[in-house]
Amino acid sequence: MKRQVTALVLAGGLARRMQAEGDATDKGLLRLRGAPLVAHVLARLAPQVDSILVNANRNLERYRAFGHPVVVDAVEGFAGPLAGLHAGLLAARSPWLMAVPCDSPFLPADLLDRLAAAAEASGAPIAFARAGSRSHPVFALVRTSLRENLESYLAGGGRRMEDWYASLGAVAADFPDPGAFRNINTPEELHAAESSDTCGACDARAAGPDDGSPGGIDALCRAVAAFDPRALPVASAQSIMASFIEPVRQVEDVPIREALERVLARDIVSPIDVPPHDNSAMDGFAVRGSDLDADGETRLAVIGRAAAGRPFDGRLGPGEAVRIMTGAVMPVGADTVVLQEAVRLADEETGAPQVIVPPGQQTGQNRRRRGEDLAAGRPALSEGKRLGPAELGLAASLGLATVPVRRRVRVAFFSTGDEILSLGEPPAPGKVYDSNRYALLGMLARLGVEPLDMGVVPDDPGALERAMTEAARTADAVISSGGVSVGEADFTRAVMARVGDVAFWSIAMRPGRPMAFGRVGSAYYFGLPGNPVAVMVTFCFFVRDALLRLMGAAPQPLPSFRARAASPVRKRPGRTEYQRAVLGIAADGVLEARITGSQSSAMLRSMSEADCMMVLGHDSGDVAAGDWVEVVPFHGLL
Repeated sequence: MKRQVTALVLAGGLARRMQAEGDATDKGLLRLRGAPLVAHVLARLAPQVDSILVNANRNLERYRAFGHPVVVDAVEGFAGPLAGLHAGLLAARSPWLMAVPCDSPFLPADLLDRLAAAAEASGAPIAFARAGSRSHPVFALVRTSLRENLESYLAGGGRRMEDWYASLGAVAADFPDPGAFRNINTPEELHAAESSDTCGACDARAAGPDDGSPGGIDALCRAVAAFDPRALPVASAQSIMASFIEPVRQVEDVPIREALERVLARDIVSPIDVPPHDNSAMDGFAVRGSDLDADGETRLAVIGRAAAGRPFDGRLGPGEAVRIMTGAVMPVGADTVVLQEAVRLADEETGAPQVIVPPGQQTGQNRRRRGEDLAAGRPALSEGKRLGPAELGLAASLGLATVPVRRRVRVAFFSTGDEILSLGEPPAPGKVYDSNRYALLGMLARLGVEPLDMGVVPDDPGALERAMTEAARTADAVISSGGVSVGEADFTRAVMARVGDVAFWSIAMRPGRPMAFGRVGSAYYFGLPGNPVAVMVTFCFFVRDALLRLMGAAPQPLPSFRARAASPVRKRPGRTEYQRAVLGIAADGVLEARITGSQSSAMLRSMSEADCMMVLGHDSGDVAAGDWVEVVPFHGLL
């Protein structure tokens, strides 16, 4: 049933009982063992469903940073969990929606299985959780076809979940562990959860010391149902990484000329109207709409001229027109511009020019109003926006010489291995030139971070430990390539056990299975494979999003679309595969993707020849020619 269910995390409440925590009253964002509550919930849900929605009414960008669509209540006034459920039902595209609250980090690993079994056995359109004698209606599986029924119930003033459920014959699904539904409503409950020794998958002993150290990584990993560090699903790995990355906090004002690809640290509110006055959208004649004859020609006297930067100094009276250029300020009294191509010019005996306007004009046409693009006092650019050419132009149009941005993230990177040659060294038997550092340098530069190239580190535990320590001291993130598999000369695991903490070492994917994520000191650590293609794939689909989060950027999901497979592709269920491919147009006009031959992770040339990645999901099997597949284009990415 997994593919027929969308999960919904309800995080849209006011958390009134959490007021003692000061301003931190958005419960989903309160931290438990180093991770936001909502992150624990997302990690528990990820293995159970294919898609997740988050219902939130505040801090929308922070919730979007977890990588899932955010839906807002359509019912105003923080109307409770049913309003959130209604928002989820409107957004879901699956037959079923499973709702859970954001403050229940211990929810069952078999929540969907038990709810689905109860619904299927009874034929009921709703199944909710029950443990012992207590019902938990916020944990529920609901048919999305009930959206109109719920909308009517809410419109009639209904707010109680239990009453709505009863009207539809909802069925209870029994669970053996009441503690799995334990939620956190008060500061006291949050503190108790921090120190509890019996909190299921988030065992305090796995969390490490409560001193800001990265022990919480292990806690969240264990919160993932059936967590297997040898074969972590892609979605679970991405969720864990998103949960633990916190943006850099330092802010600096930089000149607009230096702000390209920087991340905006605060909203920019427009200090002026843009445009600052009504102006003409076309070359033509500025007239009064009330002067124009709807059924016949209108003759008007031309009394002056207005150009951009040189406005007409006067007032337009009845029967008059002003020649006007695009961008010129509309003369006082004028409200309409008639295209110059539509009129005829005529001279009276006095020699004064006149213009003859044909019928069919509309009052207000070809006029741009003051503040039409942006009104003074309205947000122009939002916090978290990566500043591209359009954003720089917009900021300049507001008269801003500088913009507030988060400081540039520093990323140290190095390759490992005795077999690696740096450029300039002569070829030698058993040696290969280092391509990974240069691919990483290009991807990091394109992302807008400050790259710190630390060269090649030999296969020596002491050298690797010194490199890790130095990198963590100078950078916000550390990327190594090679040394994270299980070879005899791969020392990274042993070194990390001494100087850092790692959440996982392997992901159920191809290429890129040996990939690590954790922390070294205060820096985040990304251990990438040694093969060149695997380095680029893991960067694009894991490291990129994590670094954007660290930069403070709003989520920027990779664009993807569907194309037809041009030929069969072998695929083993149980892992996500990223196949290099080339897009083309088939004879019937349909977009199709063709893989670039051998998919060996050592064949870097295939990445250069490809223009997209064919993404084959975790549960999918072999692809037949003609099947539809997901593709992610390389343009702007590689």
